[in-house]
Amino acid sequence: MASAAEQLASNINFSTFGKAKDLQGRILFTLGALLIYRLGTFIPLPGINKSALNELFQQNQSGILGMFDMFAGGAVGRMAIFALNIMPYISAAIIMQLLVAVSPVLGQLKKEGERGRKQINQYTRYGTVFLAALQAWGISIGLEGAGNIVIDPGLYFRVSAVITLVGGVIFLMWIGEQVTARGIGNGISLIIFAGIVAELPSALVNTLELGRQGALSTWLILGVLVLAVIVIVTIVYVERAQRKLVVQYPRRQQGNRVFEGDSSHLPLKVNTAGVIPPIFASSLLLLPMTVANFSTGQGPDWINFLSSFLGRGQPLYLLFYISLIVFFAFFYTAIVFNPADTADNLKRQGGFIPGIRPGEKTAEYIDYVLTRITCFGAAYLAAICILPEILISYAAIPFYFGGTSLLIVVNVTMDTVSQVQSHLLAHQYEGLIKKSNLRGRKR
Repeated sequence: MASAAEQLASNINFSTFGKAKDLQGRILFTLGALLIYRLGTFIPLPGINKSALNELFQQNQSGILGMFDMFAGGAVGRMAIFALNIMPYISAAIIMQLLVAVSPVLGQLKKEGERGRKQINQYTRYGTVFLAALQAWGISIGLEGAGNIVIDPGLYFRVSAVITLVGGVIFLMWIGEQVTARGIGNGISLIIFAGIVAELPSALVNTLELGRQGALSTWLILGVLVLAVIVIVTIVYVERAQRKLVVQYPRRQQGNRVFEGDSSHLPLKVNTAGVIPPIFASSLLLLPMTVANFSTGQGPDWINFLSSFLGRGQPLYLLFYISLIVFFAFFYTAIVFNPADTADNLKRQGGFIPGIRPGEKTAEYIDYVLTRITCFGAAYLAAICILPEILISYAAIPFYFGGTSLLIVVNVTMDTVSQVQSHLLAHQYEGLIKKSNLRGRKR
């Protein structure tokens, strides 16, 4: 039998959305922020030779630059002020999560609640500025050494490029936080989402143009579209999948009142790691090929040798890609979810899993279940990412149809829609409460 919340959710319609003025304001604010971000991706760095940059980017589009350009919505190919996108912030956040897991000081800070969370966020911002400065300095040096891309190379260009790129990252970080607080959805995720979605129409047009020219067969294009639909359905199904562990709470007494034992469940996501494993795996594997392309065969022999075997579509590349995805799936899950802490929290609240002794045994059981479902989650990530990778390598399908981009787009869409539904539910509840109060006054 459906719950009251489920019945209320089924009654949500466009008329409810039209009355939710606060939700409309949040959506408009989010769209305005994303529009500002897209405008920034077309503002180039000062002192860049655009034609030479386009030539260089075409040569290195299949490497790590292509992946970063996908996340940045084409800003890397245009070397815009938002070329670094929000990736330094994501890297800093991941590094901070690792430090919290291994550092007793940061671990204690995390347990202090809201104050500790704000302090960790501040450390993440400092780390973002540091990483962005390093990446911007490396980009400026790389551009100067890549030929005639920089019109007037020298210290002035390097300093101006670092200030511009770091300022762009800080501005995007601020926009993301504002969207999270005053808009709808997660601001950081929506910025990456907007970058990927913005380039999807051009990628689709290019694919259809290749079909019109005869470079791709019509059946292959139809097969790719059908595969994309199947992948999206699979992502939606698995990302919503959970393993629910039953948690029982004993009978308790407060004063003269006796409360019966209650039961709940502990949800464990099948894919706890999210999109982090494919991003990490792609970055590590595409780095040697990118370095080899920049060196144009003049670099060390081991880099050229490694890049020849780790080229996209090569059997060794696919093997390492799958191995790294599996490794990072287990590694990141172990970082973000601690079975011992969960077991301790259940013990303090008086909860227990039926048939499992509280404390250490509960932690071992949760770890056992989490390991099993992570095996399935890692296999799911590997399959989702490897199938489009084969098409990209052997059928010249655009990079935007990759598994990582589809994972990000579907996950962010699901999260945003869920928040919209939550706001609509809250609006309906407020309306029902107001009606009930009015009826009570009439009585």
